[in-house]
This record gives sequence, structure tokens and C-alpha cells, in this order.
Amino acid sequence: MTLLCVLANSLAANGQTMPVVAERQTDMKEIAGAAKTISDMFKTPETYSAERFKAAARTISDRADRRLVDQFAKVTVAEGSKATDVIATDHDRFAELARDLKTYADALSSAAERHPEAMSDDMLMKQGEAIGGGPLGTRVRSQASMSKLSAEHAFHLMLQTCTSCHSRFRSR
Repeated sequence: MTLLCVLANSLAANGQTMPVVAERQTDMKEIAGAAKTISDMFKTPETYSAERFKAAARTISDRADRRLVDQFAKVTVAEGSKATDVIATDHDRFAELARDLKTYADALSSAAERHPEAMSDDMLMKQGEAIGGGPLGTRVRSQASMSKLSAEHAFHLMLQTCTSCHSRFRSR
């Protein structure tokens, strides 16, 4: 651990970012870009492409869960990172949010598989659609409940998961 601290201080002194921090930042930018791609399709459904939608969802899924948890396992706080040490002290909650991110991204990928031609009305949220999650809870508790969600609802829950994680584990 001491060697890791020396390396972090050395890189910081030279204005460099630790490789793990750079990797985390790259992944986060790719997640954000993928989320924007999906968001744009929900805003303008006629631009929907199942292939691009699924690829964006897979980009998020591939960078969530274990990969995300592993990136913060050894180095949490480091120069160039906005991650806080709360990740280390509340590791279980961080891991839970990382799993939830993957769950919602996988639901989006599945929706693209079921809708290869167009973004149909059943992919969009409907007035009165049962709400799972919300600002105090971002989880759909069962697979049965998840399968009833529209893709757009799963997308909003995924974004809430990102917001919950950043508000708890990222400095401002």
C-alpha cells in the first residue's frame, strides 16, 4: 500500500493521473456518451436504431458491476479523481449501485433486441406507469417487476442510479 501511495504522489507531482484513475474517467465518459445516445433516441424516436441503442446499452453494462467496483477497490481517493473515501467505508452500497447500473443497462439492451425495427410505444413511459425507485430508492426489487418496466422507465432508473452514486461517492 505504501508503494501505491508513493506512486500516486509521484504521478501527482508530475501532473499525471494514475492509470486506474484515467481508466475510470475514460469509462465514465463512455458511459455518459452512451447514455446521451440513448437519451437522444428517446427524445426523437424516429432516430431509433436498435443496433446503436443496444451498443450504447452494452457499453454501459460492460463498464458497470464488477468492473466498476474493481476500479475503486485498491485506489479510491487519488489526484485527478473526484471519488471520495466513502466508497471504501460504504463499499456494499457502492457495489449495489454498480450492480443496479448493469441491471438497467441490460434491460435496455433486451428492449433493443425485442424491438429491432422501431421504438414502439411500449418502449416509452406511459402516464400512470408504476414508479419503481425515485429519489429515495433507485431499485426495482424483482425481475418480474423489471420485466414490466418500459425501456424509457429503465433508462430513467439507470440515470437515477448514476445520480445516487455520484451524490454519495463523488466530491463536488
